[in-house]
Amino acid sequence: MTRTFSVLAGMVILLLTATIVVGFISFSLDMSEKRPVFLLHFYLGLGTAMCVLLVHCLIFTYFLGTGRWVKEVGLAYQLPDVPYPKLTRELKRQTFPPALFSMLSVIAAAAAGAGAQLQAWPWYVHAALAFFALAVNLWAIRIEYRNVETNAGIIQAVLVEVDRIRGEFGLNSNAEALVEEGK
Repeated sequence: MTRTFSVLAGMVILLLTATIVVGFISFSLDMSEKRPVFLLHFYLGLGTAMCVLLVHCLIFTYFLGTGRWVKEVGLAYQLPDVPYPKLTRELKRQTFPPALFSMLSVIAAAAAGAGAQLQAWPWYVHAALAFFALAVNLWAIRIEYRNVETNAGIIQAVLVEVDRIRGEFGLNSNAEALVEEGK
């Protein structure tokens, strides 16, 4: 997940930056040249907002799923709550607020864009919210990446502990059991 998240996070930052740049280009053009660039900004912004929501929802799902897995494996193998299940809960609690705030900031920027398009709001509110959304996403992605990396280490540690317990009972390791199951 660390590699996948890195690619998706890079895509989010690139899309947010491109949307802001195209928006300023559109704003700087005179009316005769504005329409095609504005439409590009509009569709790019819409696609960017959807991608941001997708990536941060993926983070929600990842931590919910892996946290549940660690909890269930801990119960099945009678592992203590500390350190692994408790740490996954703490990581989830650290990650969810920044991810949610990132999504809300992009929604606010998109709503302000609709307000600016209808000339109900000043353009600079939309521009300020767009830069704010970029900053919030940079902040959240840093936290999310760190916690995804830590969580991956927890999953590996749980697998090592499970293999140790299985070995004590004379059972095959997880890797050997998967090979046998595939035959």
